Amino acid sequence: MIRYDRARRRFAVTLAALAGFVDAVGFLSANGYFVSFMSGNTTRLGVALGTAPSRALAPALLIGAFLCGVTGGALVALGAGRWRKPAITAMVALVLLCGASARAFGTEIVMLGLLAFAMGAINNTFQRGGEVAIGLTYMTGALVKLGQGMALRLAGRDSPGWTGWARLWAGLLSGAIAGAFLQDRLPFGCLWIAGGWATIMALFALRLPAEA
Repeated sequence: MIRYDRARRRFAVTLAALAGFVDAVGFLSANGYFVSFMSGNTTRLGVALGTAPSRALAPALLIGAFLCGVTGGALVALGAGRWRKPAITAMVALVLLCGASARAFGTEIVMLGLLAFAMGAINNTFQRGGEVAIGLTYMTGALVKLGQGMALRLAGRDSPGWTGWARLWAGLLSGAIAGAFLQDRLPFGCLWIAGGWATIMALFALRLPAEA
């Protein structure tokens, strides 16, 4: 986070909130499976394979859709070059709106696959040297860096930018709260909100200076 300017840090936090929003909607729609947290799905896949293989299909499909999203997003990022951020967020917006349409037509399994695809793709937004610089859908690394920064502060050493990881985690949490709230009260509208949110982020990304 420290390597990015304030505008990009805010952009990252807002996208993390979007990821939390979508994951909460997916979690509640998929009976406890995730559309962005693949570590949890991998554990559930392993448990299913070890105890009841017939239950392995759901986590396996979600993992596959997420992986396809990462791959598709990476290809878009390679093609977009300096305009990676608006290209990726526009892609995510389109897929989320398709997911909202799938829900409207009653095809929940298609919806969940599209949500997982979108969450895989969104992780290509922040890259350095072809590698993910900020994971937007998983917070274990952010919490580790936050804890390390806190340790340095407690030891009286300089730790610039460590609070940025706290804001990133808080963004995901706040988005998850909003997503759960709206999924409970506005289930057929929440994904349209997510798609609109991503569209606004794509437009905002166009205002960011292009980067290598």
